[in-house]
Amino acid sequence: MTKEARLIDPPVGGTLFRMTVPMIFGILAMVAFHLTDTFFVAQLGTNALAAMSFTFPVVFVIHSISMGLGVGVSAVVSRVIGSGDHDQVRRLTTDSLVLAMLVVGFFVATGLLTIDPLFRLLGATDEIVPLIKSYMKIWYTGVLFVVIPMVGNSAIRATGDTKTPSLIMVAAVTVNVILDPLLIFGIGPFPRMELAGAALATVFARATALLVSLWVLGRRERMLTLVLLPIRNLIRSWRSVLYIGLPTAGTNMIVPVALGIITRMVAEYGPQPVAALGVATRIDPFALAVIFALSASLGPFVGQNLGAGRYDRIKLAVWYSHRFAVGWGLLMLAVLALSARPIASLFSDTPAVVDTTVHYLRLVPIGYGLQGVLLLSNMTLNILKKPLHAASLNLTQMFVLYIPLAFIGSRLMGVPGIFGAAAVANIVAGTVAFFWLRRVLAREG
Repeated sequence: MTKEARLIDPPVGGTLFRMTVPMIFGILAMVAFHLTDTFFVAQLGTNALAAMSFTFPVVFVIHSISMGLGVGVSAVVSRVIGSGDHDQVRRLTTDSLVLAMLVVGFFVATGLLTIDPLFRLLGATDEIVPLIKSYMKIWYTGVLFVVIPMVGNSAIRATGDTKTPSLIMVAAVTVNVILDPLLIFGIGPFPRMELAGAALATVFARATALLVSLWVLGRRERMLTLVLLPIRNLIRSWRSVLYIGLPTAGTNMIVPVALGIITRMVAEYGPQPVAALGVATRIDPFALAVIFALSASLGPFVGQNLGAGRYDRIKLAVWYSHRFAVGWGLLMLAVLALSARPIASLFSDTPAVVDTTVHYLRLVPIGYGLQGVLLLSNMTLNILKKPLHAASLNLTQMFVLYIPLAFIGSRLMGVPGIFGAAAVANIVAGTVAFFWLRRVLAREG
């Protein structure tokens, strides 16, 4: 089946808009996925919410690896579509899914063996660790259903189709919303499983996404093949994906690793601030969902136009995207400043949790606009086969700026100082990313 390069001729602004709008619903669906878990688990009490908050860095690591592989797949597949090599599209998509399954096996084995020492290292207490175990033992067994749909959806987006991945994500969140209260609280014939129920609902929801994405890739798009090739050909495909995917996964893992360190800093102030951090970091993606959607659309656009040699269109797309990110960041800053307390009160009635969440929602969004510029610049650099440039920007943001500033802020102002450090780090890193990408595009194009 011939895959048409859909993104190399239509108007740049209109194309990005057409791709981004469906992705917004998909991203919001996935944000709702996590917010639903947080909302229902919060009804179990502060300890349960704190336990789930401790799992976020580890969950984000797996998601970061999945997103890294997804970016690698989107980059190579979209470039090949742009160049017109349609047989190679099927080969790369199939080989990428095989690679993802191998990665899953490694992390499931490692994760199950390290639950206790890892979460104690993050600062979980004796009363919190059993709650974490009840969640993570089930969650780890469903990692396959997390990774494969992310990689598969990236391959679908590489064709220029953002509607189908969004519908797949909406289907997954629908299953999760239905099963969460049933399994957490034991409604009707279902047993009361509490945190374990939240994990099981997640596994079933992700399994739904897996089945649908494989059907789309295999039956509708004809992007999979059962033809076996020598191992050297398989390795060649993996190398092309990992050239971008591995540094991107490493770059993405910088964020959860840093979040783990920040969680450890916040844990010094007790379980209530940790619970608040868990709530606030679930709201963050909701506020930035439009930027994430634009980033997911920008990747295939840049990839297809790179394959076709259309640097003029890439530069214009980056310019539009950066301007939009700054404007959206300012809008979200205003919205969250006005609504921080009502939002925080939805998730907890504990005053300390609410107050800390409010501090976060009034400080961190100051840097949203330039955080968006950083996200979009990293995506563009990855697709342009500059993954180490993107990694350098993220390392600077987290380990040169955020963590040292958070340590200083914690000593001077407590938890609000940690949150303020995030805003400063995003502003500085986003500014650097803007000029860095501008120089790369001037040299490449």
